[in-house]
Amino acid sequence: MKTNITRRNFMKQSGVISGTLAISASPLLSACSKAVKNKPLYDISLAQWSLHKALFAGELSNLDFAKVAKSEFGISAVEYVNAFFKDKGKDKSYINQMKQVAEDQGVKSLLIMIDGEGYLGDNDETKRIQAVENHYQWIEAAKQLGCHSIRVNAAGEGTAEEVQQNAIDGLGRLSTFAKDYDINVIVENHGGYSSNGQWLNQVISSVSMPNCGTLPDFGNFCITRDEERNCIDEYDRYQGMKDLMPFAKGVSAKSHDFDENGNEIHSDFTKMLNIVKDSGFTGYVGIEYEGEVMSEYDGIRATKALLEKTIASL
Repeated sequence: MKTNITRRNFMKQSGVISGTLAISASPLLSACSKAVKNKPLYDISLAQWSLHKALFAGELSNLDFAKVAKSEFGISAVEYVNAFFKDKGKDKSYINQMKQVAEDQGVKSLLIMIDGEGYLGDNDETKRIQAVENHYQWIEAAKQLGCHSIRVNAAGEGTAEEVQQNAIDGLGRLSTFAKDYDINVIVENHGGYSSNGQWLNQVISSVSMPNCGTLPDFGNFCITRDEERNCIDEYDRYQGMKDLMPFAKGVSAKSHDFDENGNEIHSDFTKMLNIVKDSGFTGYVGIEYEGEVMSEYDGIRATKALLEKTIASL
C-alpha cells in the first residue's frame, strides 16, 4: 500500500484528533474541577473525649469507638484518649483489634491523647526522664495504629521560666525518641502555663524539631482556676490560636453550649477557623464536645453541623 503523508496533512489530521480529544475530555475536566471546588477545606475528626461519659459509664467500649464515629456521626477519622485503654498500651494484640475495627469501618486513626504519665516539665530531672520514658509505649502504640501523633502535656511545678526550660528538655527528649517512629509529639493548651499561647509558642520554638508541634484547642485557654474550678486568669483564645497555629499538627474544635442559631456561645467558630485557614493548616479539625446541656450524641451532632456550615463558608 502506498502512503502519501505530508507534514501538512499530518498536522491537519493531528489537529482534528486533538480537537476531538479536547472536546470529549472537557466534560471530564469540568466534573473534576467541580469536585475539587466542592471538597470541604477541612475534613472533620472526632475526639474520643466527646464520649467520655458513655465510655466511663461502660455504655460504650473503647473498641466500639471508631465504629460509632462512622455509623452514628458519619465521621471517618478519630482521635483516641489513652484513659480508655490505659492498661493496653503495650498489648499489641489489643492495639491490633483497635486498628482492625477502624480499618473495617474505613476510619482513619489520627492520634492518641496522653494523660497521667508524669510531668514532661518536672523540675526533678529523674522524674522528668521517667515521664518521658512512660510515653514510649504510646508512641509505639500510635505507630501500630497508623496515627501521626501523640498529644502530650507540657506541665510542671515552679515559675513560668523554670517549667518552660524543663518542658523544652522533656519534649526534646521525647521528640528525639518519636522521630525514629515517624510520630509527632504535639502539645495542647491544657491548663496552667500551657494555656498561655505565648509561653507555649516559645517552648515549641525552642525545641525546634519538625516532629514537635501543637494541638491548638479553641477553648482551653484558662491559665488559673479557683478552688471551685472557676477561671480567674484566662488568655485570649483568639490570640492563643494565632500563637499556636504555626506549629499545629491538628486542631481541636472545643464546644460546650449553642444558641438558637446553632452557634457555639463561647467561641466564634468563623473567627477561629479563619485563623486556622490563614495559618496555612491543611489537617483535620476535630470535634471535642464537653457540654452539659445536650447529650454527648446531640452535642457532637451540633458541633459537626456548625463546623460543616462554617467550613463551607470559608
